[in-house]
Amino acid sequence: MSMRSIYRKIAKQNGVSINEVKEEMQKAIDAAWDNPNKTAENAFMQYQAKPDGTKPTPEELIRFNAELIKKKR
Repeated sequence: MSMRSIYRKIAKQNGVSINEVKEEMQKAIDAAWDNPNKTAENAFMQYQAKPDGTKPTPEELIRFNAELIKKKR
């Protein structure tokens, strides 16, 4: 499934635009990344950092998680 079709499906399911989906995903990534609490979600987000240590984009996060799922099958 392409990134475009993923965004389109999420947007349709939620009655919003593709741009809104991307914006909300980035907000969620930013919130998790900047969370000072060492919760499981925050630790997982740090684990998904890019090789240079910066936070992932929504596309990178989706691809990273898709690869994790494929490996667990």
